[in-house]
Amino acid sequence: MAQYALVMLLAGIGIPILAALNAALGVRIGSPAAAAAVLFSVAFATTACAVLLTGPHALTKITLAPRYLLLAGVLIAFYVLSITYIAPHFGVGNAVFFVLIGQLISAAAIDHFGLFGAQISPISLTRAAGIGIMALGVWVTQLA
Repeated sequence: MAQYALVMLLAGIGIPILAALNAALGVRIGSPAAAAAVLFSVAFATTACAVLLTGPHALTKITLAPRYLLLAGVLIAFYVLSITYIAPHFGVGNAVFFVLIGQLISAAAIDHFGLFGAQISPISLTRAAGIGIMALGVWVTQLA
């Protein structure tokens, strides 16, 4: 479990870095949408290498997956486009603050109801308090 936590910690560290880098690229080239397209091109090449290394045969099963699962691509595009456009105007910290609050709310709902095949983890009073404390902590980091 520790290795999963470490990988996710690193992913979390990467999100604001991604936001700052892509926002800077969008400003530099004058187009947040073009910066997002470049990001997705690099991400596609990186992911394609991972697929080739871990077994491309899995792609043959994509037709068996429910179509709604492909909406994840729309959601990541929305995230990248919005953070690339908004971060230079609103600040990376402020943008990520609201992303984190949204993630806390969404993750709690997904776990509580077991949405999309997630492991069910009901929201107890203790868990709700913990989520509230986390949200408060994120908010406190943004006070200046």
